[in-house]
Amino acid sequence: MFKGNGYKSLQPMKCFGENKSGKIKHTTVKVGELEFDSIAEHERYIELKCLEKAGKISNLECHPSYEVLPKQETPAGKQNFRPVVYTPDFRYEKDGRIVVEEVKSEYTRKEKDYIIRRKLILYTLGIYVEEIVK
Repeated sequence: MFKGNGYKSLQPMKCFGENKSGKIKHTTVKVGELEFDSIAEHERYIELKCLEKAGKISNLECHPSYEVLPKQETPAGKQNFRPVVYTPDFRYEKDGRIVVEEVKSEYTRKEKDYIIRRKLILYTLGIYVEEIVK
């Protein structure tokens, strides 16, 4: 399945079938220290690494974090809420601007929680998330 691509440390991990939690079936791929949620995400990483080596993009990062909402607590201090953190697939610089990408399938890009999250990131942080549909 992964022969001939030059990555000896490429290892498919496990497949998750559709289960009670509603998770979508996907294969997690691990390359060295990096772990990708799908084969499509790993393929996009290879494309971006090639673009970075060619000098078309720079400062490629995998799974950067953005704090959307800070830690909160109720006025009486009875309950604390953890911060809301958004972790896209990739961030890099292209033509002097920062690009944030998510790799999605036709199915996952239509999920309601993803659509809301994408809109929340744009509204709160002013970050437009570019979708790469594979």
